[in-house]
Amino acid sequence: MTFSFGFKRLLHAEPDYRQLFMAGLVNGIGDRFSQVAMLALILGATGSGLAVGLALGLRVFPFLLLAPLGGILTLHFSRRTIMIVTNLLRVPVALSFLFVHQADDLWILYTASTLLACAEALYAPVRKSGIPLLVRSENLHQINGLEQVMNGSVLIVGAFVGGIVSAALGPQAAFVTNAIAFLFAAALIHKISFPPLGTKRVDETVGKQPAHAPKRNSKGGALMLWQFICSSVPLQILIAFELWVPVINGIDNVLISVYAIEVFKLGDWGVGLFYAALGIGLVLSSWGSRYLQLWLLPGVVACLLIEGCLLMLLSETRFASVAVLMYILLAFTSGMGNTCLDTLLMRETPERYRGIVYGLVTASSSTMLGLSMFGAGILLEVMEPRRLGFAGGMGFACIALLLAAYAWIRRDAFKRS
Repeated sequence: MTFSFGFKRLLHAEPDYRQLFMAGLVNGIGDRFSQVAMLALILGATGSGLAVGLALGLRVFPFLLLAPLGGILTLHFSRRTIMIVTNLLRVPVALSFLFVHQADDLWILYTASTLLACAEALYAPVRKSGIPLLVRSENLHQINGLEQVMNGSVLIVGAFVGGIVSAALGPQAAFVTNAIAFLFAAALIHKISFPPLGTKRVDETVGKQPAHAPKRNSKGGALMLWQFICSSVPLQILIAFELWVPVINGIDNVLISVYAIEVFKLGDWGVGLFYAALGIGLVLSSWGSRYLQLWLLPGVVACLLIEGCLLMLLSETRFASVAVLMYILLAFTSGMGNTCLDTLLMRETPERYRGIVYGLVTASSSTMLGLSMFGAGILLEVMEPRRLGFAGGMGFACIALLLAAYAWIRRDAFKRS
């Protein structure tokens, strides 16, 4: 009861973010509805796993080019306008899935899926970078915890209910629901009032320049941003995290289905069960992350190290019930780490460059994740799933130790200077 009351009180205290939260929830659930139905439609029409992989790959790679553009657009256009337009443009694209009935029509599905991913690549960094403008700084860490609740709720509701809707009413119902979700999200975002660029909605702790930050007499915006990154050790660690972790994270994404179907012999419902476990862990992580708000950078590294250890333990688990518990703990730990990471990234990045940084981070992490998923699929042809899972956990642990070592070395260097 207290947990739920804290959410409601926080959303009541931040009305603009409440609209953004609801829009994200609606968008996410609609997208899950559509994704479940899309994959079922592809498998029904072709029976090909390669066709499924192609559809998923096309949803990832537009982020490479368009996510940085989304960040740049925040320098010239209102965030609200960008998000409303991208939502409205996705409505007819989402409805175009209704014209797919057989294998010969799959080109429509692939084209529409790519266009939806292009719009999301523009939308995601604009939304994320706008959060600090809508909330008070003392609530920022808790708000980022609520973002994990939103992601978890999308996994639980979107995956389960989307599968039920698609199975009971047909994939067309899920596609229409997705289009309606875009309209509803646009209406919610229309009520948000973003402050103009440069307006201090949050206090000076958000985006405050560190002592070693460059002065504002740099010759260009890109040069100044680069100098700022070079002067901020936490920002360097966060960017390295976003570059390295997705390289390993693709293994986990692929292994969820493989563990459920091939290792634990649970069938398709086991995939939904494991995703629901991840959703539960993400929702609970909001409660746990409040204890790390004074230890943001150590929290990021420690959670990554724990996550790696849990993945190694998961690879040795012999019981499905234990695997479900492990997935809850994995998402719980990952959600806490992501909350710390987002809060620290928002506080370390100057307001003017926040959209650009989030665009670049989103582009690189999404691209690396797509390549990692493709590589994991190839490795599964020559490696046993449990061994690949253990290797992925070891990779997380190694990255955490490297980041911790870098933070310690640079901190010592700053002390000597």
